[in-house]
Amino acid sequence: MVHALSVWLLVAGFFGAGLINAIGTPATQSDFVRWGYPRWWGRVTGGLEMVSAVLIALPVSRIAGLTLGAAIIAVAVLTVLRHRDFSHLVPLGVFVAAIALAGLSS
Repeated sequence: MVHALSVWLLVAGFFGAGLINAIGTPATQSDFVRWGYPRWWGRVTGGLEMVSAVLIALPVSRIAGLTLGAAIIAVAVLTVLRHRDFSHLVPLGVFVAAIALAGLSS
């Protein structure tokens, strides 16, 4: 039960975050620029997040999706720590916990 819930929360979370980043609202774009990335980098991140969501949703590719998702979140955590943008750590922590739960039970 916990495994299935963590998997589907990850799928929804990565897909939702991917959509927001890929759409590239002005606030999202300014965050990426403030962190030193090109304005369009959110589209790349969003695409990778949506790919991760699809891979996690499919049992045959779940480990690959969890690995990609963990890499995305690791870079995000390092970015916000480097720029002391601590308000982003809570949602990233939720992703870390969900990835750990899904990974431990896979």
